[in-house]
Amino acid sequence: MFKTLVALLLIASPGLLASISPAMAATPPAAPDLLARADVRYQPTAVSLDRLAPDADPDVVALGLGIMQCAQQHGVGENARRLAIIDYSRSSLTPRLWVFDLARNTLLYREVVAHGQGSGGDIPDHFSNREGSHASSLGLFLTGQTYAGKNGYSLRMEGLEPGFNDAAMSRAIVIHGADYVNPEAGEAQGRLGRSWGCPALRPSVADGVIDVLKDGQFVFSYFPEREWLMRSALARCAQARVERSGHGHRWFGFH
Repeated sequence: MFKTLVALLLIASPGLLASISPAMAATPPAAPDLLARADVRYQPTAVSLDRLAPDADPDVVALGLGIMQCAQQHGVGENARRLAIIDYSRSSLTPRLWVFDLARNTLLYREVVAHGQGSGGDIPDHFSNREGSHASSLGLFLTGQTYAGKNGYSLRMEGLEPGFNDAAMSRAIVIHGADYVNPEAGEAQGRLGRSWGCPALRPSVADGVIDVLKDGQFVFSYFPEREWLMRSALARCAQARVERSGHGHRWFGFH
């Protein structure tokens, strides 16, 4: 499935990407006596997610939703019900992770999250897909299975963007809890503790976040980096979606 997505997106021309139309919700009619039991899925929009997370950047939310929908349009994560958005352009001492339940139109978590040592200080400025870089990676991930590792309960992620995050599995870039994700201690040192590239969470919330994101959900890591925004097929597809919606263009402030 991942190889199919890569093949489809990498051969797409900018014109083709711009012509992709948003997926339309098509819910078949249900008998009245079945409505109470039916699992009717909510069709999320950038506006609806903005209302759930008013302190998140609406342009980043729109881009995250768009990039997820572009992947689903090519057969990846079609049954996903949850989306986590990480905005690495924000201070590590402020909440910059939002976890949305797209089926129920609810915000499940709003949290601080650590970035990699190789990405910089309080606000990261470097991202990498390279083994040994200890840096965070940008773009869209599809979650996998959980396991018990050296950092305890952890969640594997498959990077969906060639050259930007597709080494996530081999680099062991996973979601896990860590004692160094401590906002109080971070205030004293001017930043949160840092990982080796993983989006690490406070131990008190890590298990809950992992449980709602495991087994085929989406995680989107954002920063306005020129190379990723210009070269990522998924990012370009999502930008085309947002341009048509007129939602915003803040991410074009490249770094």
